[in-house]
Amino acid sequence: MTDFAAIDFETANGCPSSVCSVGVVIVRGGAVADTFYSLIHPEPEYFSWFCRQVHGLTAGDVEDAPVFPDVWRRIEPLIEGLPLVAHNARFDEGCLKEVFRVYQMDYSDYVFYDTLAASRRVYGCRLPNHRLQTVAAACGYDLTRHHHALADAEACAHIAMKLL
Repeated sequence: MTDFAAIDFETANGCPSSVCSVGVVIVRGGAVADTFYSLIHPEPEYFSWFCRQVHGLTAGDVEDAPVFPDVWRRIEPLIEGLPLVAHNARFDEGCLKEVFRVYQMDYSDYVFYDTLAASRRVYGCRLPNHRLQTVAAACGYDLTRHHHALADAEACAHIAMKLL
């Protein structure tokens, strides 16, 4: 796979619609062509303790951030015609579908590929686990800012270029 968009969402709480940041990496011809990152004002509008511990974002960080439809209007032209890739795509695809539902937006049936499934298929039991940072390291990528949406999307893109 040489043309795709790696995407990663972070959420404010346990609701899949509560996306509070997004990172997108556009790969064309097997090389990174563009990146996009934005904070997002989440819906519902609260941060759980657990999510704050995972990614470090707080309500204050997103107070003046745009809402999802405004952010998606900027992402949509970047990913047009490209399949989406995510590590544990079930999570990111679920977030995308749910936030589209919450904002009553028409969902375009995006095609998702999963680097987690690819890692399990390629590496099997040779890795201690198939977490993003473990798989990234196995693919030669140093993920130093794990749970920052753009850093995670960059790691996912690197994994996809190696495994898909």
